[in-house]
Amino acid sequence: MKHEPEKIRESIGIVFQELTLDRDMTVKEILEYHGRLYSMSKAERQERIEELVSLVELEGKKDTLTRHLSGGMKRRLEIARGLMTQPKVLFLDEPTIGLDPQTRIRIWDYLRDINHQGTTIFLTTHYMDEADQLSDRISIIDHGKIVITGSPGS
Repeated sequence: MKHEPEKIRESIGIVFQELTLDRDMTVKEILEYHGRLYSMSKAERQERIEELVSLVELEGKKDTLTRHLSGGMKRRLEIARGLMTQPKVLFLDEPTIGLDPQTRIRIWDYLRDINHQGTTIFLTTHYMDEADQLSDRISIIDHGKIVITGSPGS
């Protein structure tokens, strides 16, 4: 694997807790650019963009600069960008902070689906209900140290 960094990079998606969007790009440009970074074909990018803007309910905002999006819309775009390349491993750092309950449920349903299809998801969250419902294994971290690991409900 150490000799194939491109393949490793292409297999990983990440959604940071802090917003990292370029304020001078549109929703579509952000996703298009991310797809190009990972050598997705134009057809793949277009199909994936349509799928993801629908998932995160930004269809009417594709040509809107990110600086004009609400905080919740920016969070949804961050999630879409993390999912753009259909990663095999997905790291999510507090991904649903600032989302309304309906959008949280929709995103979690989608994440549950891709997990069942083989995507490994690493999640950090303060929402114990989410961790309990969505995880196969849970670790509790206190002051930077894992204090317990187990299955939900144990």
